Amino acid sequence: MLNISIYSRSYQLYGCIMSEATTPGRKGNLTGSARKLKDDAADWHNLILKWERLNDEGSTIATKIVNLGLSKKSVSESDVVMEGDSADMTHSESNLKPGNRELEDECVKLKDVVDKMANILLRMEKMVHAERWICELEAVQYGEKGRPAPLFLTWPIQLFADVSSKLYESYKQELALKQTILHELAHTSNADLSMVYLSSWLYQPYIEDSGKLQLESLLLETGHRSL
Repeated sequence: MLNISIYSRSYQLYGCIMSEATTPGRKGNLTGSARKLKDDAADWHNLILKWERLNDEGSTIATKIVNLGLSKKSVSESDVVMEGDSADMTHSESNLKPGNRELEDECVKLKDVVDKMANILLRMEKMVHAERWICELEAVQYGEKGRPAPLFLTWPIQLFADVSSKLYESYKQELALKQTILHELAHTSNADLSMVYLSSWLYQPYIEDSGKLQLESLLLETGHRSL
């Protein structure tokens, strides 16, 4: 059975492209491919800002989880030392239960942060698919050589899709890392390993400086940054 929504989307994009009478991006309102690509550039910027705010929020929560976990370990070790005294054990257990609840609450908060990041990634993925459609439809209209003039300053259409794909892949890998940290952080009793998790969360190893440069280049090309 044919996926009607996909073909409908293809037809709409094709109609937008075919409706362009002149090369946009110079004067007046943008239409068709140019409008979509410029809007996507702004969306990339806004989504990444949201991601960074969530990363900071998650880092604060993760640090609290580690501190609570280490405190819990310290109390447990104290229980072993005082194992012969049942009164002391009862007192320690009563102190430990609120700590467990607080730890669970922080884990729920961190999961909420990761879920929001996953939603951001879904929106990034949709933009990548849309830009690939634009490339395919432009190829239908202009052939392998592409447009005689760029939509904006210098970039060919394919470069927009390539940059979006690279950004998406880096955030996809970063989300997978954060999901791993989420699952492991509260169960890690090793302080050194906990510090590795916290550092990995905060500094985001899969999001490289080259990606930030690509984003700035995208914003410059589409007119969101001035020359």
